[in-house]
Amino acid sequence: MHFDGRTQRALREAGLETDEIAAVSDRVADLVAADAAALRTFFAGDGPVYSDMELAHSTAETQEHPTADVDLFTHGSDLRGYLSLDGWGVPVEGGRVLTTADAGNGADPDAVGDDAGDEDRTADHGDVPTLVELTLGDTINGRVRFSRDREAV
Repeated sequence: MHFDGRTQRALREAGLETDEIAAVSDRVADLVAADAAALRTFFAGDGPVYSDMELAHSTAETQEHPTADVDLFTHGSDLRGYLSLDGWGVPVEGGRVLTTADAGNGADPDAVGDDAGDEDRTADHGDVPTLVELTLGDTINGRVRFSRDREAV
């Protein structure tokens, strides 16, 4: 089970049985795996990727990255990995799809937490992701939005 002891206790106090809590835990893991697959799909495309990343050597609001690749893994509710951009890279500590090509009803990009706003977006990622957000580790230490369309960032 992927919930810590306090969360499990709260779910039991809310009326869930152990098997229901386990089912919810499995569903969380499934949703994280779906997010990872959608993020891999997004970064697998050809052409540049644009971001709102702040870079020390640039004053531009939108960065253009000619090459981008992501290697992700999941464990329970954790989504981790590594993002490679233009010959350098950074650890990934979380991520989510904000909008898709046909849905266009992504999560609130200003929401707090990697899971914030998840109820607003397409759950199955049947559409192509158009705007994604990664929580990046050391050297960046923040959330960065990525799109294949400069104007969408």
